[in-house]
Amino acid sequence: MLEQIGKNAKQAETELRNLAAAVKNKALRQAADDLTASSAVILQENAKDIQKAKENHMPEGLLDRLKLTEQRIQAMAEGLYQLADLEDPIGEVLGMKKRPNGLMIGQKRVPLGVVGIIYEARPNVTADAFGLCFKTGNAVILKGGSDALFSNQAIVKCIRKSLQKAQVTPDAIQLITDTSRATAAAFMKLHQYVDVLIPRGGAGLIRAVVEQSTIPVIETGTGNCHIFVDESADLTMAADIVYNAKTQRIGVCNACESLLIHETIADVFLPLLTDKLREKNVELRGDAAVCKILPEAVPAAEEDWGKEYLDYILSVKTISSVEQAIAHINRYNTKHSDAIITKDYENAQKFLDQVDAAAVYVNASTRFTDGFEFGYGAEIGISTQKLHARGPMGLEALTTTKYIIYGNGQVRP
Repeated sequence: MLEQIGKNAKQAETELRNLAAAVKNKALRQAADDLTASSAVILQENAKDIQKAKENHMPEGLLDRLKLTEQRIQAMAEGLYQLADLEDPIGEVLGMKKRPNGLMIGQKRVPLGVVGIIYEARPNVTADAFGLCFKTGNAVILKGGSDALFSNQAIVKCIRKSLQKAQVTPDAIQLITDTSRATAAAFMKLHQYVDVLIPRGGAGLIRAVVEQSTIPVIETGTGNCHIFVDESADLTMAADIVYNAKTQRIGVCNACESLLIHETIADVFLPLLTDKLREKNVELRGDAAVCKILPEAVPAAEEDWGKEYLDYILSVKTISSVEQAIAHINRYNTKHSDAIITKDYENAQKFLDQVDAAAVYVNASTRFTDGFEFGYGAEIGISTQKLHARGPMGLEALTTTKYIIYGNGQVRP
């Protein structure tokens, strides 16, 4: 089964790499139209996944990732519309220089080829991955988790029909429906057909792919995202930002999991923040100073400083300086997204320069680390590694380059 899927993808990729931008954009808009039109069917299939997840006692944060609504399907479609409106990066020439011997040497942007994606219970990834890969001339093979199987099948079926309407090979997108670990392990070794593998999910999934794959991997990371409230911060603004970053959606990788507060403002800021977080029953796990100010706080253990909760839990620590905050963040973060709330320009710049993360914010919520919010239409994932791509991965992250050389008879002496 995997062998045939791999062959289909390679054959599709040959067609896709040469598709005109207008054809790709027409197909993307068709897929967006059809996703919206098929929302009732998709929601019906998603309800089956939700019911099964509840029976298996899936945590609330993960259940939120799995759940589709009319609004979320519309957002998936809107992502495809945005991708259709973006400039096609394929074929872009990245500079051209003339050598002393007359050779003209440049680089041209080209597709990666066949992209494999292994992901957990996030059906919106299915549409996003298709759109980004298709726009960049890549074929995509999807391996979703068992928790979202009905949802993924419905979305893929819809998109494949859209491609047929647009007279494009439906094998531009394929879904591996066998959700067993053995099949996942075999997929990770399908290097003769798959050019790059991208895992999206929890730390365990990502670690397994990195360790087992014989295909080059672009690692998308978990999110232990920090916010540091500096002593000069506007405390009302800081409370609003922390509340948004922690509670707007708890099951996403850009949610705030760890809060650092300058010790000189902790006794004023913590009661202000706690009043807001009580609306969502957020549990605070604090150091000794936090627990002294807030008797209801739970004493934090060492593991709390580096944990991605994906739940209504927030670790809180008092800090004596921006330097100490930076050192703590660089020790415990997952290189995803971190923020400082401050009015001090020098502290803001120091934080931007020295925090090691894919996205670093001043006076804004970490929830903005997202391909849609960054104007990419969608994202294939948020890379926390440093090779090839970092941060939200849009169209350019799914391309590579090849050298193009123009001569007029040169031979090497």
